[in-house]
Amino acid sequence: MIRTAIAIALGLTSVCALAQMSPVGVWNTVDEKTKEIKSEIAITESGGALSGKITKLLRKDAKQDDVCHECSDDRKNKPLLGLEIIRGAKKVDGKDVWEDGKILDPENGKNYSLRLTPIEDGKKLEVRGSVFGIGRTQTWVRVQ
Repeated sequence: MIRTAIAIALGLTSVCALAQMSPVGVWNTVDEKTKEIKSEIAITESGGALSGKITKLLRKDAKQDDVCHECSDDRKNKPLLGLEIIRGAKKVDGKDVWEDGKILDPENGKNYSLRLTPIEDGKKLEVRGSVFGIGRTQTWVRVQ
């Protein structure tokens, strides 16, 4: 009986640890220059592909009713709150990496190739946006 309880507890711990090594969850984005938290992004999975939406604008100067003026696709002039900025990333076989999706920078309206890599036991997320291999990586922090 005790062995069964320990086995179940260990199994649940393993499942929780594996679940954290996924981009699925809620994340704070951080301004690279000021280190101020900019926004909260909720990443979900459906049919093996990830999607991420802005759920909160957290900058002191954020206008809660602002829209994506710079977007050029179906998101043009859509409210930033609820805006889908991550589309279509899929898990790379055998790795804790998600690729082949796109990420939108709502400040300039540009879409970039996307690579998501959970780090530090899933507490942080490396988010790389690039065009022709040239880009930048941000580190997002999981909201607990």
